[in-house]
Amino acid sequence: MSSLTKKADAFTALVLEVFQLNGLLLQAGDRLSAPAGLTSARWQVLGVIDHGPATVAAVARTMGLKRQSVQQTADALASDGFVEYVDNPHHQRAKCVSLTASGRRALRKVEQAHAAWADRMGASLAPGLLAAAVEGVREARLRLEKDLAPEERSHEG
Repeated sequence: MSSLTKKADAFTALVLEVFQLNGLLLQAGDRLSAPAGLTSARWQVLGVIDHGPATVAAVARTMGLKRQSVQQTADALASDGFVEYVDNPHHQRAKCVSLTASGRRALRKVEQAHAAWADRMGASLAPGLLAAAVEGVREARLRLEKDLAPEERSHEG
């Protein structure tokens, strides 16, 4: 028998569903992005810098990932010609990652595939259920961010 309260059990069920959903979304993202020569991780990085060049650290913060993993993805994207490192007007050493024309074309190709897929998936769920799920997951995320904030501050150096 579980020692969790009903509230803890319900939250744990949400966490497990989100973990499973995340894995499936990464698989779907890999499938959608493969024809453009990308992966889910590469697609996410391109999506962040589509709004303008950014440092690897800024991309990592936006994505909620560690800088080192984003650095590896950015280096691979640069190696394949999807991004380039450009001077950062705000910092001499920290270069910015910027989309190349090839990266922009690949991103647009994936965005088209994503639009059709999202339309199909969205149509398969009741609008009220989908809206409630978004609201519930968003609220859980905001509370988790708040819960983690004091610990994050104590780890900054």
